[in-house]
Amino acid sequence: MVQTPPKPIVVPTLALNLPPALRLIVTPEQFEALAASNRELRLERTAQGELIVNPPTGWQTGERNSGISGELYLWWRNAGEPGKVFESSTGFKLPNGANRSPDASWVSQARWDALTPEQKGTFAEICPDFVVELRSESDTVKGLQAKMAEYLANGAQLGWLLNPKKRTVEVYRPDKAVEILENPATVSGEPVLSGFVLDLKRVWG
Repeated sequence: MVQTPPKPIVVPTLALNLPPALRLIVTPEQFEALAASNRELRLERTAQGELIVNPPTGWQTGERNSGISGELYLWWRNAGEPGKVFESSTGFKLPNGANRSPDASWVSQARWDALTPEQKGTFAEICPDFVVELRSESDTVKGLQAKMAEYLANGAQLGWLLNPKKRTVEVYRPDKAVEILENPATVSGEPVLSGFVLDLKRVWG
């Protein structure tokens, strides 16, 4: 007599809506497991271990992100400084323990080569030299400004906070006051990114 194996029990998946005031604290190991299981989301983790879930961007933000990363890549490929260029899905483990994903970034070749193979793991243990954050509809200016300050505190040499809604660029440099550019046509990456100039018509739309 042939016995038919029992059918597996299927447990329905339910969506869990978390109130904004609720904080979820995860370890670095738990964060890596969550990120591996939710590749469609951009997950971040603060230095205190708080999990931040960033939903997929809308088409307009996605198009702008693509344009910024593309311009940075073309600069690097054609005449830019040696190093590594990364787009918005790349996560980094900062020296303070936070896991962050800038919308575009660049790491100098010398700093990248100084990393051990272990430090170049899933989330490279380094803060990029150059970072870009592009404000989307779900972002708060205050939250993005805090991220920019965190990048500087962890080793970034240049950061741009782009706000398409107000057409402003906040330029962050170590030990200098934030420079606010009102509706600029371009923004220069000098002296960190020699020769890189971003045409903001591609960002403002």
